[in-house]
Amino acid sequence: MSRTALLLAGSSAFAAAVWAAVDRSHDGLSLLLVAFALLAVGIAWLERGPDSAKELALIATLGATAAAGRVLFAAIPGVQPVTVMTVAAGAALGARSGFAVGALAAFVSNFFLGQGTWTPWQMLGWGACGVAGAMAPRLLRRRVVLAAFCFVLGLAFSAFMDVWNWLAFYDQHTWQTFVAVHARGLPFDLAHAIGNVLIALAAGPELRRLLDRYGRRLHTEVIWA
Repeated sequence: MSRTALLLAGSSAFAAAVWAAVDRSHDGLSLLLVAFALLAVGIAWLERGPDSAKELALIATLGATAAAGRVLFAAIPGVQPVTVMTVAAGAALGARSGFAVGALAAFVSNFFLGQGTWTPWQMLGWGACGVAGAMAPRLLRRRVVLAAFCFVLGLAFSAFMDVWNWLAFYDQHTWQTFVAVHARGLPFDLAHAIGNVLIALAAGPELRRLLDRYGRRLHTEVIWA
């Protein structure tokens, strides 16, 4: 029933977004409703996954830790550990867990950094980073590969948020305004990507091995003879 309710909520939000999009003055509302629709589908997908209290506790702990790291790094614009931790979680624990860690980290950290219409899109962006990590778990055991992967995802996440900013807050959706928005955010985008590299090189594989061990324990079944 919960999955059905979430899917219905997502479908309703998407339908409302289409209606709002008919009037270009409602672009911001339309984008927000689409984000809620996608999040509802993502939550429904997550609800089918981890059913272990230990696994849920691990996801909550990782999400809270990533959120705390983002808040601690707030003095350095663009630099934060969320992307690396989310990718490591996805690679070690699977796509659902990676998505949950990324979405939770964005939601919790914004209670300190500021909630707004950007929050659902940050949740989706970092959740997607966790899913991406789950798609290449073997490759991401190497330190340099993990760092390069997080560098690319840092730029991709920032570009994703730039597109949202352009669509939500600019009346003229032209290439000129898009380039202007992207150019204005480029220093912060590069800071995000380079910060990901430094964090991944410093602690990425160690975090991945730690999560691998927790993952094996969570999925080990003890049968008493």
